[in-house]
Parts: sequence; C-alpha cells; structure tokens
Amino acid sequence: MIIVITPEEMMKNETELINELFQEGLNLLHIRKPFINSEEMADFIQKIDSEFHHQLVLHSHYDLAKDFNISRFHFREIDRQNDLYKSFADKTISTSVHDIETFNELNEDWEYAFISPVFPSISKKGYGENSTILNDIKKRTHSNVKLMALGGINENNIHEVFNNGVDGVALLGAIWESDEPLNVFKKCRQNALS
Repeated sequence: MIIVITPEEMMKNETELINELFQEGLNLLHIRKPFINSEEMADFIQKIDSEFHHQLVLHSHYDLAKDFNISRFHFREIDRQNDLYKSFADKTISTSVHDIETFNELNEDWEYAFISPVFPSISKKGYGENSTILNDIKKRTHSNVKLMALGGINENNIHEVFNNGVDGVALLGAIWESDEPLNVFKKCRQNALS
C-alpha cells in the first residue's frame, strides 16, 4: 500500500495532481492541512474527484466527512494518548508512532499506524538523521495493526523499506518537493512491486 500525505501549505495545482495520483493507483490520501478552516477544507475536497472521496483520510475537520463520503480519520499521537478518537468508533482510524515499542502496544481499534522517521526526512531538514526505526521494525510483535513507514522514503529506497516487513509506506517530501511528482509516484509504485 502506498499513501501520500498532503503538504501542510496549499500548493499550486495540488488537487489536479491528487486526481492524477489516484488515477495512477494511489491507495489513500491523507489530507493534513492544519492551517485551513472548515470552509477552505470543504473547497479543497470538492476539487478532488468524488469517485476518490472514499480514499481520503482527514486529519482535521472531521465534521466534513458526512458531506463527502469520507470514513477515514487520522489521529496524532497526542490525540490518541488523550483518547480523542474514542467517539469515532464507526470510522476507520489510523495514528502515528515514533518507535516500535509504542506500535506494539496499539490496540485493534487502529487499522494502521505511521512509524517515523524511517530515513532522514525530505521535507523536514535534519529530522531523522540518526533513526534506527528501519532496523527496529524487526522487533514488531503486533500483526493486527498495519505498519506504514514514513520519513525520507523515495523511489530509490522504497524497495528496501518493503523488504524490512512493513505493510505500506507514506510519501510526502518525495512527491511534493519534486519537479516531477507524478513520475516519482510511478517509480515508487514500480520499485515497491519489484
């Protein structure tokens, strides 16, 4: 499974690219836009083809889900620790962790969890420089929650990540900081499958 996470800031032609990514086989898109209001979020979602709305994951403005056939919500680590997800039992939920021990303690409420940073981050310079997560994944004891690798993953190292036993990857910087994001996505898909 390959997931793409939106950049925090709005980008030119972003929703057009998102539609193209879905047409190329993108599994899920996480909409992470912490700085926009509910109206701007609704406008953003409307620009994404409605046939893909069931593949969208909201990080905020959960109340919009009913208007757009969205049933997937993501909760940050702090939100999980504060049980903010409990009132969404009828939704498919995901979360984030930063070490394998925390992942192994997740209950079965979660469909998957991002673990990061696997490699030094592309979008957050200096983040993840000394990460041991790729090696630590071998200590995974939990198979009821899918494990999604995040951080510094691109077309050149995606194969290595899948070889280490993850269920999927999330791309952010590799897509949004590229001059040819669609080609990068295609190469990532191709290299993940090979």
